[in-house]
Amino acid sequence: MSSLSAKPIALVTGGQRGIGWGISRELAVNGYDLALTARSAADHEDVLSACAELKDLGARVCYVSHDLSDITAFPVLLDRIVDELGPPSALIANAGVPAKIRGDLLDVQPDSFDIVMNTNLRGNFFLAQAVARQMTEMRSQHYRSIVFVTSVSADMVSIERGEYCMSKAGAAMMVQLFAHRLARLNIGVFELRPGIIETGMTARVHDKYTKLIADGLVPAGRWGKPADIGKAVLPLVTGDMSFATGTVVCADGGLSIHKL
Repeated sequence: MSSLSAKPIALVTGGQRGIGWGISRELAVNGYDLALTARSAADHEDVLSACAELKDLGARVCYVSHDLSDITAFPVLLDRIVDELGPPSALIANAGVPAKIRGDLLDVQPDSFDIVMNTNLRGNFFLAQAVARQMTEMRSQHYRSIVFVTSVSADMVSIERGEYCMSKAGAAMMVQLFAHRLARLNIGVFELRPGIIETGMTARVHDKYTKLIADGLVPAGRWGKPADIGKAVLPLVTGDMSFATGTVVCADGGLSIHKL
């Protein structure tokens, strides 16, 4: 595979469902080829369905099964993508895990803490590092970018899932660090903070948040959709916001606006 591709290539972790699927589909519609990663065999059917639809939209698609917490496998992951598609010009670091158990902050257990941090923070850091190194070594005719999908929980407290909030707060600093380091190379780095988004991950708290939204929690008055996040990603990866590197984009319907 040539190091140059006529179409830009985006690597979307966890890009087969939920927020990741909203991003993947928006990018495919707008002329991107896609590399998707998913963590386990349980995601296999979702991946097959997602890949088929993306191909119907005109995208070339590469799928690699990969656990984000396994940082030793990143070279193999990136080599596979380059062989099948070419080097990614965009990384959308979307994959992450929730707190193992929601509950009292005083009851958080080390195993839950470690699982969340190993994926959301450690895994995402070293994947971004590997992709950034590749971007500096392999030429691309396309604008290069890294987008970290974090959460409003990077700045808003949810004491029943403290380890998750801390992982996202750490990821917010990670964005600033990479943005500063890569700015001179014209590689844009951005943080996208979704709010309350209607996905499989939020299904178990759907009724709770539907009531809270109805009571005014979200100024926009509705659940966010994966497509909302996809539309927010697009200008970040195309270069339309290249001089705004390091920017935090809140895609939350106004949830995080400070108010009295």
